[in-house]
Amino acid sequence: MRAAIEREAGPVAHAVIPTAGRNSDFSATLHTERGVLFCKGISDAEGSRGRMHRHEADINEWLPSAIAPRLRWRTEADEWLLLGFDHVSGHHADLSPGSTDLDAVAETVTTLTTELAGSAAPAPRLAEQWARLAPWRRLAKDPAAELDDWTREHLDELITWETRALEAADGDDLLHTDLHSLNLLVDERAVVIDWAWSRKGSAPVDVAFLLARLVAAGHGAEEAARWCDGIPVWRSTPDEVRIALAVEIWGIWLYQSISEPRSLWNSIVPAAARVAESLLRGA
Repeated sequence: MRAAIEREAGPVAHAVIPTAGRNSDFSATLHTERGVLFCKGISDAEGSRGRMHRHEADINEWLPSAIAPRLRWRTEADEWLLLGFDHVSGHHADLSPGSTDLDAVAETVTTLTTELAGSAAPAPRLAEQWARLAPWRRLAKDPAAELDDWTREHLDELITWETRALEAADGDDLLHTDLHSLNLLVDERAVVIDWAWSRKGSAPVDVAFLLARLVAAGHGAEEAARWCDGIPVWRSTPDEVRIALAVEIWGIWLYQSISEPRSLWNSIVPAAARVAESLLRGA
């Protein structure tokens, strides 16, 4: 693996391993004779995670360099798939109330939703993925699902909103679908990394995902909604579309937290629930 990297990047003098990240088997900032780059790799090139990394490499050329690092090379060795990107300096975005990073994040998300509108990038359609998952329908059929009384009593309404979400999410914009603090690096500007989950859909989806992340970072649901109104594509999004997207995102994360219990769901599921319930109350 090292030899394969050095064939592309030149001799590596020094490597710095990041403290965050969970989707790669190897990742590091590499200092080489040719400069500094970021490399990440997966050990099962033909497996599901390998497909994710291939997809990230395939769509990179469609991403504006102002919001995403450029892919320099890709290579394979001994079942490893390795990707080399331009190095991006900066810290992971602080999304908490009062953070000085919020303006940079808003500017980048605005650029993302405008520059990637009607993209020709090859990516699966998000609405088709959501239709297959159908989290609220699955939860309604599972009597053992860990649902609170309010959610259980409103399942029919939530399923109706889920149906609307499929239409609301469909479109030809290229979406990141995983905007959170670890995927946003801030220096003088904010840069979006880790595009393995990118999909074709409607631009407001990315803002809806970020809305829940803001609440998880400490914002109130109404406060976070006002922040998102600063992003033009969200400001022009009808209330019923906002509700449908928020309900579906809540359902997806709730279903995943029940089927795959992990600590990472502990804050985001309640935050997504607060967003959806706040929008439903205002309808």
